[in-house]
Amino acid sequence: SLEVNMQEYQEGNVSHKEFILMGFSGLKGHRQFLFIPFLLLFLLSLFGNSLLIISIKTRRTLHSPMYMFICATACVDLTLPILFVPKMLLGFLFDWNKISLLGCLVQMFFVHFFGSFQSTVLLWMALDRYVAICIPLRYNDYINSSAFFKLSAIALLRNGSLVLVVVILAGSLSFCLTNVIDHCFCEHMALVSLACGNTARNSVMGLLAVFCVAIVDGVFIAISYIKIFLAVSNTASGKSRQKAIHTCGTQLMVISVSYIFAMTAFLAYRIKNSLHPDVHVLISIMYLLFPSCFHPIIYGIRTKEIREQMLNILHYGKIVPISVEP
Repeated sequence: SLEVNMQEYQEGNVSHKEFILMGFSGLKGHRQFLFIPFLLLFLLSLFGNSLLIISIKTRRTLHSPMYMFICATACVDLTLPILFVPKMLLGFLFDWNKISLLGCLVQMFFVHFFGSFQSTVLLWMALDRYVAICIPLRYNDYINSSAFFKLSAIALLRNGSLVLVVVILAGSLSFCLTNVIDHCFCEHMALVSLACGNTARNSVMGLLAVFCVAIVDGVFIAISYIKIFLAVSNTASGKSRQKAIHTCGTQLMVISVSYIFAMTAFLAYRIKNSLHPDVHVLISIMYLLFPSCFHPIIYGIRTKEIREQMLNILHYGKIVPISVEP
C-alpha cells in the first residue's frame, strides 16, 4: 500500500533509483521559454571555443606553450557544456527530465572532473608566465614536454581521485526523501540534499575537494602573479613591462571571471535559504556556462595573433594555415 511504501522510504529501506531534474521549478509551465537563451549561450560556447582551438592548431606561431595552455582551456570550456546543456535543453523543451541514479553519478563525475581543470589549467598558465618573465634563461628547462606530461599526470591523479571519492560517497547514500532534484544537472550537493541519514562526510569531502583543487590552485596562481608583477616593476624596461602586463592582464581577467563565478556558486550553497531556488540554479549553471562563452571572446580581443587567425578563418570561410618565418 501507499502508506507502507511511504513508511519504507522514511525508514530508509527503499532508495530511489530514478530522479527528475526539475531546475527553475518556480517557472512551472513556462520553463520552455528558457530554451532559446540557454541554446544561444551553448552555441556561442561551441562556436567560440571551436574557433579558438582551430585558430591555435592551424597557426605554427601559436604552438608555443602559452598558446597551447590557452588551447587546453578552450578544450575544457568546450567539453563542460556538452556534458549537461543538451539534456537540460531537452528538459526545457520536451520535459525529458528523468535520469537514473547511475546516469546521474556518471554525469556528476564528468562535470566535476572537467570543472576541476578550469583552475588547474589556469595554474599551468600562471606558472608558464612566471618562468617566462622571472627566470627566462631557464624557460626551456622548466617548460617542456616532459614537465607538461608530469603536471598532467599529477593533475589527473589529484583531480580524478578526489572527484571519484566524492561521487562514490554520493552513490552510497539512500535517497528516500524525494526523487526530484531541484537542479538542471546532477550537481553534487543537489543530489546529496535528497538523502536521508547523515550526510556530514559528503559535505566534508566536498569541501576537501574544493580546498585541494580550487583553493590550492588559486593560492599558487596568486603567488605566481605577485612575483611576476614584482619582477616586472623592478627590472623590466618600459616596452617589456607593457607587454608583460598586457599578457598577464588577459590571463588575470580570465582567472577573475572563473573564480568569481566559482566562489559565487560555492557560497550560494552556504546561504541557500536566503536565495530563491531558481536564482541558486541559475548561479550554478552560469558558473559552468558563462566562462565557456567569455574566454574565447577575451582571448580573441586581447591577443593579436589569435585575433588575426580567427578573423582569417572567418573571412575566408575555411581553415588557412599560416606560418610566419622568424
